[in-house]
Amino acid sequence: MTSESVQPKSGPSRRTIVAAAGAAGLTVALTACGSEDKASDSSTEQGGGATNDGGGASTGAGAGGAALAKTSDIPEGSGKIFKDEKVVVSQPTAGDYKAFSTICTHRDCPMVDLKDDIISCTCHGSRFSVLDGSVKKGPAVEPLEAKKISVNGDSITLA
Repeated sequence: MTSESVQPKSGPSRRTIVAAAGAAGLTVALTACGSEDKASDSSTEQGGGATNDGGGASTGAGAGGAALAKTSDIPEGSGKIFKDEKVVVSQPTAGDYKAFSTICTHRDCPMVDLKDDIISCTCHGSRFSVLDGSVKKGPAVEPLEAKKISVNGDSITLA
């Protein structure tokens, strides 16, 4: 018999290191998708899309008759984001107002980047029209959720 001594391995195996790195990356990615911007400014003016009926029932934050803005605050062919209410209100044509959720339909990231009539998701790059809620660039495939608003005189209210 030979007397070979078996030395125990020191440190973690390569498999353990790769698995840990993968888990850490997944955690970072999921955290980014689920985080919310808690900026103190509750609205961002830009190009957007909202109608006086919005095409859908309003639920969640800001529901139940919360006054959002004056009609003169919403630029024609664009819109304005209301961060606290998680809604964007737009005016596709003069006197026509629409509202959509600012939560991306891809992975539920909040969106606050509005330029002209496009709202963009900084998590994965999806882009949506605020004039009709449609997807302009993926990875999202579902349009933005329509929100119900009402226009009385010069006041826009989240229904």
